[in-house]
Amino acid sequence: MRVTLCQATLAGAIGLNLLLLYCAWRGGLGGSPPSCRPPRAVPGITVLLRDFEDFENDLAGTARSFASLPVPVLVVAETAPYPPVPLPAAVGLLPLRPVADRPPPLAHPELHVRTRHVAFVPDGTRAVPGQLERMRDALEESGGDTRLVAAPVGSVPPRCLELRVEPRTWTARYGTGAPGVCQAVEGPVVLLLRTRDLFALPFPLARPVPTAIFVQAALRGWGLRVMPAAFPAARRPPASPHARWKAENLVETRRWQLMRDLGVKREVLADGRERWYGCGKETARCFGTVHAQTPQYLLAGRWTPPCCLRALRETARHVTGQLEAAGVRYWLEGGSLLGAARLGDIIPWDYDVDLGIYQEDMGKCRWLAAAAAGEAVEDAEGFLWEKAAEGDFYRVHYSRSNRLHVDLWPFYPRGGVMTKDTWLGHPQDVEFPESFLQPRVPVSFAGFTAMAPNNARAFLELKFGPGAIENPEYPNPAVKRLGKD
Repeated sequence: MRVTLCQATLAGAIGLNLLLLYCAWRGGLGGSPPSCRPPRAVPGITVLLRDFEDFENDLAGTARSFASLPVPVLVVAETAPYPPVPLPAAVGLLPLRPVADRPPPLAHPELHVRTRHVAFVPDGTRAVPGQLERMRDALEESGGDTRLVAAPVGSVPPRCLELRVEPRTWTARYGTGAPGVCQAVEGPVVLLLRTRDLFALPFPLARPVPTAIFVQAALRGWGLRVMPAAFPAARRPPASPHARWKAENLVETRRWQLMRDLGVKREVLADGRERWYGCGKETARCFGTVHAQTPQYLLAGRWTPPCCLRALRETARHVTGQLEAAGVRYWLEGGSLLGAARLGDIIPWDYDVDLGIYQEDMGKCRWLAAAAAGEAVEDAEGFLWEKAAEGDFYRVHYSRSNRLHVDLWPFYPRGGVMTKDTWLGHPQDVEFPESFLQPRVPVSFAGFTAMAPNNARAFLELKFGPGAIENPEYPNPAVKRLGKD
Protein backbone atom coordinates (compact mmCIF):
# COMPACT_ATOMS: atom_id res chain seq x y z
CA MET A 1 0.00 0.00 0.00
CA ARG A 2 1.38 3.37 -1.01
CA VAL A 3 1.41 6.06 1.72
CA THR A 4 0.88 9.60 0.49
CA LEU A 5 2.65 12.64 1.93
CA CYS A 6 -0.62 13.83 3.48
CA GLN A 7 -1.17 10.47 5.20
CA ALA A 8 2.39 10.42 6.52
CA THR A 9 2.03 13.95 7.90
CA LEU A 10 -1.27 13.05 9.58
CA ALA A 11 0.22 9.91 11.12
CA GLY A 12 3.18 11.89 12.43
CA ALA A 13 0.89 14.47 14.04
CA ILE A 14 -1.18 11.76 15.69
CA GLY A 15 1.98 10.06 16.99
CA LEU A 16 3.31 13.34 18.41
CA ASN A 17 0.01 14.02 20.17
CA LEU A 18 0.01 10.52 21.65
CA LEU A 19 3.55 11.05 22.89
CA LEU A 20 2.58 14.35 24.54
CA LEU A 21 -0.46 12.74 26.15
CA TYR A 22 1.73 9.90 27.47
CA CYS A 23 4.20 12.38 28.92
CA ALA A 24 1.43 14.35 30.63
CA TRP A 25 -0.06 11.13 32.02
CA ARG A 26 3.27 9.93 33.35
CA GLY A 27 3.94 13.35 34.84
CA GLY A 28 0.61 13.22 36.69
CA LEU A 29 1.71 9.93 38.24
CA GLY A 30 4.92 11.53 39.46
CA GLY A 31 7.33 9.56 37.28
CA SER A 32 8.12 10.91 33.81
CA PRO A 33 10.54 9.42 31.27
CA PRO A 34 13.64 11.53 30.68
CA SER A 35 12.57 12.30 27.12
CA CYS A 36 9.31 13.95 28.21
CA ARG A 37 10.79 16.87 30.13
CA PRO A 38 13.79 19.12 29.85
CA PRO A 39 16.70 18.02 32.03
CA ARG A 40 16.48 19.22 35.63
CA ALA A 41 18.95 19.97 38.41
CA VAL A 42 21.31 22.03 36.32
CA PRO A 43 24.15 23.82 38.15
CA GLY A 44 23.12 27.07 39.75
CA ILE A 45 20.99 28.61 42.49
CA THR A 46 17.37 29.75 42.24
CA VAL A 47 16.39 32.60 44.57
CA LEU A 48 12.90 32.29 46.08
CA LEU A 49 11.21 35.38 47.51
CA ARG A 50 8.52 33.96 49.80
CA ASP A 51 8.34 35.87 53.10
CA PHE A 52 6.87 39.30 52.38
CA GLU A 53 3.66 41.24 53.02
CA ASP A 54 1.44 42.48 50.20
CA PHE A 55 0.53 45.75 51.87
CA GLU A 56 4.02 47.04 52.70
CA ASN A 57 7.17 45.46 51.29
CA ASP A 58 10.48 45.91 49.55
CA LEU A 59 9.75 43.15 47.07
CA ALA A 60 10.62 45.21 43.99
CA GLY A 61 13.97 46.32 45.44
CA THR A 62 14.86 42.82 46.65
CA ALA A 63 13.91 41.30 43.30
CA ARG A 64 15.94 43.91 41.35
CA SER A 65 18.98 43.37 43.57
CA PHE A 66 19.08 39.59 43.11
CA ALA A 67 18.00 39.73 39.46
CA SER A 68 21.27 41.63 38.83
CA LEU A 69 23.12 38.40 39.61
CA PRO A 70 23.37 35.50 37.17
CA VAL A 71 20.67 33.55 39.06
CA PRO A 72 16.98 32.92 38.37
CA VAL A 73 14.61 34.70 40.78
CA LEU A 74 11.06 33.55 41.60
CA VAL A 75 8.43 35.36 43.65
CA VAL A 76 6.36 32.65 45.37
CA ALA A 77 2.94 33.71 46.64
CA GLU A 78 -0.60 32.39 46.93
CA THR A 79 -1.70 35.02 44.39
CA ALA A 80 -0.03 37.88 42.54
CA PRO A 81 0.99 40.60 45.02
CA TYR A 82 -1.54 43.37 45.55
CA PRO A 83 -1.02 46.27 45.18
CA PRO A 84 0.85 45.22 42.02
CA VAL A 85 4.64 45.21 42.33
CA PRO A 86 6.81 46.32 39.37
CA LEU A 87 9.01 43.25 39.14
CA PRO A 88 11.94 43.07 36.71
CA ALA A 89 11.15 41.25 33.48
CA ALA A 90 13.53 38.42 34.37
CA VAL A 91 11.78 37.70 37.67
CA GLY A 92 9.14 34.98 37.54
CA LEU A 93 5.94 34.68 39.59
CA LEU A 94 4.87 31.31 40.98
CA PRO A 95 1.22 31.51 42.16
CA LEU A 96 0.28 28.67 44.51
CA ARG A 97 -3.49 29.12 44.80
CA PRO A 98 -5.69 27.92 41.93
CA VAL A 99 -8.44 30.16 40.55
CA ALA A 100 -11.74 28.58 39.53
CA ASP A 101 -12.09 30.25 36.11
CA ARG A 102 -8.44 29.97 35.05
CA PRO A 103 -6.05 27.15 34.23
CA PRO A 104 -4.48 25.82 37.42
CA PRO A 105 -0.90 26.61 38.38
CA LEU A 106 1.54 23.78 37.86
CA ALA A 107 0.61 20.95 40.21
CA HIS A 108 4.22 20.52 41.32
CA PRO A 109 5.97 23.81 42.23
CA GLU A 110 9.34 22.07 42.13
CA LEU A 111 9.07 21.90 38.34
CA HIS A 112 9.66 25.66 38.26
CA VAL A 113 13.08 25.22 39.86
CA ARG A 114 15.67 23.75 37.50
CA THR A 115 18.81 24.44 39.51
CA ARG A 116 20.51 22.10 41.96
CA HIS A 117 20.31 24.60 44.80
CA VAL A 118 17.72 27.02 46.05
CA ALA A 119 17.95 30.00 48.40
CA PHE A 120 15.13 31.59 50.41
CA VAL A 121 15.79 35.33 50.64
CA PRO A 122 13.79 37.45 53.10
CA ASP A 123 12.18 40.69 51.99
CA GLY A 124 14.50 43.69 52.20
CA THR A 125 17.74 41.77 51.59
CA ARG A 126 20.35 43.04 49.17
CA ALA A 127 22.52 40.80 47.01
CA VAL A 128 26.29 40.42 47.40
CA PRO A 129 28.10 39.06 44.32
CA GLY A 130 29.51 35.61 45.02
CA GLN A 131 27.86 35.20 48.44
CA LEU A 132 25.27 32.66 47.32
CA GLU A 133 27.99 30.67 45.58
CA ARG A 134 30.09 30.69 48.75
CA MET A 135 27.09 29.36 50.67
CA ARG A 136 26.63 26.63 48.08
CA ASP A 137 30.30 25.67 48.26
CA ALA A 138 30.13 25.58 52.08
CA LEU A 139 27.16 23.23 51.87
CA GLU A 140 28.86 20.88 49.44
CA GLU A 141 32.12 20.88 51.41
CA SER A 142 30.44 20.23 54.77
CA GLY A 143 29.37 16.67 54.05
CA GLY A 144 27.81 14.51 56.72
CA ASP A 145 24.33 15.49 57.80
CA THR A 146 24.65 19.17 56.87
CA ARG A 147 21.78 20.02 54.54
CA LEU A 148 21.26 23.72 55.30
CA VAL A 149 23.43 26.82 55.17
CA ALA A 150 22.29 30.12 56.67
CA ALA A 151 23.78 33.59 56.26
CA PRO A 152 22.63 36.55 58.36
CA VAL A 153 20.84 39.58 56.94
CA GLY A 154 21.71 42.96 58.41
CA SER A 155 24.20 44.04 61.04
CA VAL A 156 22.83 42.06 64.03
CA PRO A 157 24.42 38.60 64.27
CA PRO A 158 21.85 35.79 64.33
CA ARG A 159 21.37 33.75 67.48
CA CYS A 160 22.17 30.07 67.14
CA LEU A 161 19.66 27.72 68.80
CA GLU A 162 19.30 24.04 69.51
CA LEU A 163 15.98 22.61 68.36
CA ARG A 164 14.50 19.32 69.44
CA VAL A 165 11.13 18.30 68.00
CA GLU A 166 9.19 15.64 69.95
CA PRO A 167 6.37 14.36 67.72
CA ARG A 168 4.95 12.04 70.38
CA THR A 169 4.34 14.96 72.74
CA TRP A 170 3.51 17.50 70.00
CA THR A 171 6.34 19.75 71.26
CA ALA A 172 9.24 21.75 69.79
CA ARG A 173 11.94 22.76 72.30
CA TYR A 174 14.48 25.47 71.65
CA GLY A 175 17.64 25.97 73.67
CA THR A 176 20.81 27.99 73.61
CA GLY A 177 23.23 25.76 71.77
CA ALA A 178 26.88 25.19 72.48
CA PRO A 179 29.24 27.12 70.17
CA GLY A 180 28.90 25.71 66.68
CA VAL A 181 25.82 23.60 67.58
CA CYS A 182 22.88 24.93 65.63
CA GLN A 183 19.56 23.52 64.49
CA ALA A 184 17.78 26.87 64.15
CA VAL A 185 18.61 30.54 63.89
CA GLU A 186 16.85 33.49 65.51
CA GLY A 187 16.91 36.55 63.29
CA PRO A 188 16.64 37.20 59.52
CA VAL A 189 18.74 34.86 57.38
CA VAL A 190 19.15 33.69 53.82
CA LEU A 191 18.67 29.92 53.76
CA LEU A 192 20.30 27.75 51.09
CA LEU A 193 19.75 24.04 50.52
CA ARG A 194 19.67 21.51 47.74
CA THR A 195 16.55 21.65 45.60
CA ARG A 196 15.94 17.93 45.97
CA ASP A 197 16.05 18.27 49.77
CA LEU A 198 13.65 21.19 49.80
CA PHE A 199 11.02 19.46 47.71
CA ALA A 200 11.40 16.21 49.64
CA LEU A 201 9.84 18.05 52.60
CA PRO A 202 6.08 17.77 53.07
CA PHE A 203 5.72 21.55 53.47
CA PRO A 204 8.50 23.05 51.35
CA LEU A 205 6.96 26.49 50.84
CA ALA A 206 5.16 27.00 54.16
CA ARG A 207 5.49 30.29 56.02
CA PRO A 208 7.18 31.58 58.07
CA VAL A 209 9.90 30.02 55.94
CA PRO A 210 12.78 29.72 58.46
CA THR A 211 10.59 28.14 61.16
CA ALA A 212 9.01 25.73 58.67
CA ILE A 213 12.38 24.63 57.31
CA PHE A 214 14.09 24.39 60.72
CA VAL A 215 11.34 22.23 62.26
CA GLN A 216 11.18 19.87 59.30
CA ALA A 217 14.98 19.68 59.18
CA ALA A 218 15.19 18.90 62.91
CA LEU A 219 12.74 16.04 62.46
CA ARG A 220 15.10 14.57 59.86
CA GLY A 221 18.35 15.20 61.73
CA TRP A 222 19.65 17.65 59.15
CA GLY A 223 22.63 19.75 60.15
CA LEU A 224 22.76 23.54 59.78
CA ARG A 225 25.87 25.59 59.08
CA VAL A 226 25.85 29.35 59.75
CA MET A 227 28.11 31.56 57.62
CA PRO A 228 29.75 34.59 59.24
CA ALA A 229 29.43 36.96 56.27
CA ALA A 230 26.11 38.82 56.16
CA PHE A 231 23.90 40.11 53.38
CA PRO A 232 23.09 43.81 53.72
CA ALA A 233 19.55 44.88 54.57
CA ALA A 234 17.80 47.68 52.74
CA ARG A 235 17.20 50.94 54.53
CA ARG A 236 13.47 51.21 54.94
CA PRO A 237 11.31 53.80 56.69
CA PRO A 238 9.70 52.58 59.92
CA ALA A 239 6.43 50.76 59.33
CA SER A 240 3.26 52.58 60.28
CA PRO A 241 1.47 51.42 63.47
CA HIS A 242 -1.34 49.98 61.36
CA ALA A 243 1.11 48.09 59.13
CA ARG A 244 2.90 46.71 62.20
CA TRP A 245 -0.42 45.55 63.62
CA LYS A 246 -1.36 43.84 60.35
CA ALA A 247 2.05 42.21 60.03
CA GLU A 248 2.00 40.89 63.60
CA ASN A 249 -1.46 39.41 63.11
CA LEU A 250 -0.46 37.76 59.84
CA VAL A 251 2.67 36.30 61.39
CA GLU A 252 0.60 34.86 64.22
CA THR A 253 -1.99 33.43 61.83
CA ARG A 254 0.68 31.83 59.63
CA ARG A 255 2.47 30.42 62.63
CA TRP A 256 -0.75 28.81 63.89
CA GLN A 257 -1.38 27.28 60.46
CA LEU A 258 2.21 26.07 60.19
CA MET A 259 2.23 24.45 63.63
CA ARG A 260 -1.08 22.75 62.92
CA ASP A 261 0.33 21.34 59.68
CA LEU A 262 3.57 20.24 61.39
CA GLY A 263 1.77 18.64 64.34
CA VAL A 264 3.27 20.98 66.95
CA LYS A 265 0.97 22.22 69.71
CA ARG A 266 3.56 23.68 72.06
CA GLU A 267 6.85 25.51 71.57
CA VAL A 268 9.20 25.82 74.54
CA LEU A 269 11.42 28.81 73.83
CA ALA A 270 15.06 29.16 74.80
CA ASP A 271 14.16 31.54 77.65
CA GLY A 272 11.60 29.11 79.08
CA ARG A 273 8.51 30.87 77.74
CA GLU A 274 5.92 28.76 75.95
CA ARG A 275 3.77 29.26 72.87
CA TRP A 276 0.60 27.15 72.63
CA TYR A 277 -1.15 26.18 69.41
CA GLY A 278 -3.71 23.64 70.57
CA CYS A 279 -7.23 23.78 71.94
CA GLY A 280 -8.48 26.19 74.59
CA LYS A 281 -11.66 27.17 76.42
CA GLU A 282 -13.23 28.64 73.28
CA THR A 283 -12.34 25.81 70.91
CA ALA A 284 -13.21 22.16 70.53
CA ARG A 285 -10.75 19.68 71.96
CA CYS A 286 -7.94 18.35 69.79
CA PHE A 287 -9.41 14.87 69.24
CA GLY A 288 -12.79 13.38 68.48
CA THR A 289 -14.89 10.64 70.02
CA VAL A 290 -12.80 7.89 71.60
CA HIS A 291 -13.51 4.34 70.39
CA ALA A 292 -12.45 1.18 72.22
CA GLN A 293 -10.68 3.33 74.86
CA THR A 294 -8.14 4.25 72.16
CA PRO A 295 -8.00 7.89 71.00
CA GLN A 296 -7.05 8.54 67.40
CA TYR A 297 -3.76 10.14 68.42
CA LEU A 298 -2.55 6.82 69.91
CA LEU A 299 -3.11 5.12 66.57
CA ALA A 300 -1.01 7.89 64.99
CA GLY A 301 1.90 7.11 67.36
CA ARG A 302 1.33 10.18 69.54
CA TRP A 303 0.33 10.88 73.12
CA THR A 304 -2.21 13.30 74.54
CA PRO A 305 -1.71 16.80 73.10
CA PRO A 306 -0.07 19.02 75.75
CA CYS A 307 -2.89 21.58 75.55
CA CYS A 308 -5.32 18.79 76.47
CA LEU A 309 -3.18 17.69 79.41
CA ARG A 310 -3.04 21.30 80.56
CA ALA A 311 -6.83 21.58 80.33
CA LEU A 312 -7.31 18.29 82.20
CA ARG A 313 -5.00 19.45 84.98
CA GLU A 314 -6.90 22.72 85.26
CA THR A 315 -10.26 20.95 85.28
CA ALA A 316 -9.14 18.37 87.86
CA ARG A 317 -7.80 21.08 90.16
CA HIS A 318 -11.04 23.03 89.83
CA VAL A 319 -13.32 20.04 90.43
CA THR A 320 -11.43 18.73 93.44
CA GLY A 321 -11.42 22.23 94.90
CA GLN A 322 -15.19 22.49 94.50
CA LEU A 323 -15.74 19.05 96.03
CA GLU A 324 -13.48 19.75 98.98
CA ALA A 325 -15.13 23.12 99.64
CA ALA A 326 -18.56 21.46 99.63
CA GLY A 327 -17.49 18.53 101.83
CA VAL A 328 -17.88 15.85 99.14
CA ARG A 329 -15.60 12.89 99.81
CA TYR A 330 -13.72 11.93 96.64
CA TRP A 331 -10.65 9.93 95.61
CA LEU A 332 -8.56 9.35 92.49
CA GLU A 333 -9.81 6.38 90.52
CA GLY A 334 -8.50 4.07 87.79
CA GLY A 335 -5.93 5.47 85.40
CA SER A 336 -5.77 8.77 87.28
CA LEU A 337 -4.59 6.99 90.44
CA LEU A 338 -2.13 5.05 88.27
CA GLY A 339 -0.77 8.35 86.99
CA ALA A 340 -0.43 9.69 90.53
CA ALA A 341 1.39 6.54 91.67
CA ARG A 342 3.76 6.48 88.69
CA LEU A 343 4.36 10.14 87.94
CA GLY A 344 2.45 12.35 90.33
CA ASP A 345 0.59 13.49 87.20
CA ILE A 346 -1.87 12.45 84.50
CA ILE A 347 -0.64 9.53 82.40
CA PRO A 348 0.87 11.09 79.24
CA TRP A 349 -1.58 9.29 76.93
CA ASP A 350 -4.75 9.60 79.08
CA TYR A 351 -7.72 11.58 77.82
CA ASP A 352 -9.77 12.15 80.99
CA VAL A 353 -9.52 12.16 84.79
CA ASP A 354 -11.51 9.75 86.97
CA LEU A 355 -12.69 10.53 90.49
CA GLY A 356 -14.77 8.35 92.78
CA ILE A 357 -17.22 10.12 95.11
CA TYR A 358 -19.54 9.05 97.89
CA GLN A 359 -23.03 9.05 96.38
CA GLU A 360 -24.56 10.26 99.64
CA ASP A 361 -22.46 13.45 99.48
CA MET A 362 -23.65 14.57 96.03
CA GLY A 363 -26.26 16.99 97.33
CA LYS A 364 -23.61 18.99 99.18
CA CYS A 365 -22.20 20.43 95.93
CA ARG A 366 -24.73 22.65 94.15
CA TRP A 367 -23.21 22.08 90.72
CA LEU A 368 -23.30 18.32 91.17
CA ALA A 369 -26.82 18.44 92.58
CA ALA A 370 -27.98 20.44 89.54
CA ALA A 371 -26.37 17.92 87.19
CA ALA A 372 -28.03 15.06 89.09
CA ALA A 373 -31.37 16.81 88.56
CA GLY A 374 -30.79 16.62 84.82
CA GLU A 375 -29.58 20.17 84.28
CA ALA A 376 -26.30 20.90 82.49
CA VAL A 377 -24.95 23.85 84.44
CA GLU A 378 -21.97 26.12 83.82
CA ASP A 379 -20.25 27.31 86.97
CA ALA A 380 -18.77 30.73 87.61
CA GLU A 381 -15.44 29.78 86.02
CA GLY A 382 -16.91 28.34 82.82
CA PHE A 383 -16.70 24.60 83.64
CA LEU A 384 -19.76 22.62 82.56
CA TRP A 385 -21.29 20.05 84.97
CA GLU A 386 -23.71 17.47 83.55
CA LYS A 387 -24.94 13.91 83.84
CA ALA A 388 -23.23 11.49 81.47
CA ALA A 389 -25.37 10.02 78.70
CA GLU A 390 -23.84 6.56 79.23
CA GLY A 391 -25.14 5.96 82.75
CA ASP A 392 -25.41 7.14 86.34
CA PHE A 393 -22.24 9.15 86.62
CA TYR A 394 -21.27 12.78 85.99
CA ARG A 395 -18.89 14.82 83.91
CA VAL A 396 -17.30 18.19 84.39
CA HIS A 397 -16.14 19.60 81.05
CA TYR A 398 -13.40 22.17 80.56
CA SER A 399 -16.01 24.35 78.82
CA ARG A 400 -19.11 24.12 76.66
CA SER A 401 -16.92 24.07 73.57
CA ASN A 402 -14.04 21.97 74.82
CA ARG A 403 -15.30 18.63 76.10
CA LEU A 404 -12.18 17.50 77.92
CA HIS A 405 -13.57 16.28 81.19
CA VAL A 406 -13.33 14.82 84.66
CA ASP A 407 -15.62 11.83 85.29
CA LEU A 408 -17.27 11.60 88.72
CA TRP A 409 -18.30 8.06 89.70
CA PRO A 410 -20.83 7.82 92.58
CA PHE A 411 -20.07 4.82 94.84
CA TYR A 412 -21.96 3.67 97.91
CA PRO A 413 -21.06 1.09 100.58
CA ARG A 414 -22.89 -2.23 100.75
CA GLY A 415 -21.72 -4.69 103.35
CA GLY A 416 -18.31 -3.04 103.60
CA VAL A 417 -17.81 -3.05 99.80
CA MET A 418 -17.94 0.03 97.60
CA THR A 419 -20.20 -0.48 94.60
CA LYS A 420 -22.04 1.64 92.05
CA ASP A 421 -24.94 1.45 89.64
CA THR A 422 -23.16 1.91 86.30
CA TRP A 423 -20.49 -0.45 84.98
CA LEU A 424 -19.00 0.14 81.56
CA GLY A 425 -17.23 -3.20 81.25
CA HIS A 426 -13.68 -1.89 81.67
CA PRO A 427 -11.39 -4.50 83.28
CA GLN A 428 -10.58 -2.14 86.17
CA ASP A 429 -14.25 -1.33 86.78
CA VAL A 430 -14.75 -3.48 89.90
CA GLU A 431 -16.01 -3.25 93.47
CA PHE A 432 -13.51 -2.80 96.30
CA PRO A 433 -13.46 -2.83 100.14
CA GLU A 434 -14.45 0.47 101.76
CA SER A 435 -11.44 0.09 104.04
CA PHE A 436 -9.34 1.58 101.20
CA LEU A 437 -11.11 4.89 101.91
CA GLN A 438 -10.86 4.78 105.71
CA PRO A 439 -8.98 7.02 105.75
CA ARG A 440 -8.29 8.63 102.39
CA VAL A 441 -4.79 10.07 102.04
CA PRO A 442 -3.35 13.08 100.17
CA VAL A 443 -1.14 12.49 97.12
CA SER A 444 0.56 14.74 94.58
CA PHE A 445 -1.32 14.82 91.30
CA ALA A 446 -1.22 17.14 88.29
CA GLY A 447 0.35 20.03 90.18
CA PHE A 448 -1.86 19.96 93.28
CA THR A 449 -2.72 17.67 96.19
CA ALA A 450 -5.62 15.26 95.69
CA MET A 451 -7.17 12.59 97.88
CA ALA A 452 -6.56 8.90 97.19
CA PRO A 453 -7.14 5.44 98.68
CA ASN A 454 -4.84 4.70 101.61
CA ASN A 455 -3.03 1.81 99.92
CA ALA A 456 -2.62 2.83 96.29
CA ARG A 457 -0.59 -0.23 95.28
CA ALA A 458 -3.07 -2.76 96.67
CA PHE A 459 -6.00 -0.77 95.27
CA LEU A 460 -4.45 -0.61 91.79
CA GLU A 461 -3.44 -4.26 91.75
CA LEU A 462 -6.99 -5.19 92.72
CA LYS A 463 -8.22 -3.21 89.74
CA PHE A 464 -5.49 -3.76 87.13
CA GLY A 465 -3.59 -6.83 88.32
CA PRO A 466 -0.12 -7.40 89.83
CA GLY A 467 2.64 -5.01 88.80
CA ALA A 468 0.18 -2.39 87.53
CA ILE A 469 2.35 0.51 88.66
CA GLU A 470 5.61 -0.83 87.19
CA ASN A 471 4.16 -2.06 83.89
CA PRO A 472 2.44 0.79 82.03
CA GLU A 473 0.17 -0.07 79.14
CA TYR A 474 -2.32 1.69 76.88
CA PRO A 475 -5.99 1.44 77.90
CA ASN A 476 -6.84 -1.23 75.32
CA PRO A 477 -3.74 -3.27 74.38
CA ALA A 478 -5.81 -5.34 71.96
CA VAL A 479 -6.07 -2.23 69.76
CA LYS A 480 -2.74 -0.55 70.49
CA ARG A 481 0.13 -1.66 72.69
CA LEU A 482 2.71 0.59 74.31
CA GLY A 483 6.05 0.20 72.56
CA LYS A 484 4.43 -0.76 69.24
CA ASP A 485 4.29 2.82 67.91
